[in-house]
Amino acid sequence: MSNPSKIEAYFETEHPFKDAILTLRSIVNRTALKETFKWSAPVYTLDGKNVAGLGRFKRHFGVWFFNGSLINDKHGRLHNAQEGKTKALRQWRMESEADLDEKVFLELV
Repeated sequence: MSNPSKIEAYFETEHPFKDAILTLRSIVNRTALKETFKWSAPVYTLDGKNVAGLGRFKRHFGVWFFNGSLINDKHGRLHNAQEGKTKALRQWRMESEADLDEKVFLELV
């Protein structure tokens, strides 16, 4: 399956957070980032470098930033993705679409 097919299949799959993930996708696709598919999930790049990725899980969904430690997170949304294992990766976990603040998300992107 090609990357475009994998990307579409990811977003078309029924999931409790399907609408929220589609909302995140529509917001990030309004930026200069390019949508790709890596590690079984949508990843967004700029000039060939990984910037952010989207993920859905059993109890939450979210976005991770590959160099999130460099982001000025004045709203306190980003957390270390894996304490002790990574220095740069940060994630914003959400449990419902109500947790998503588009303005804050765009500031982080």
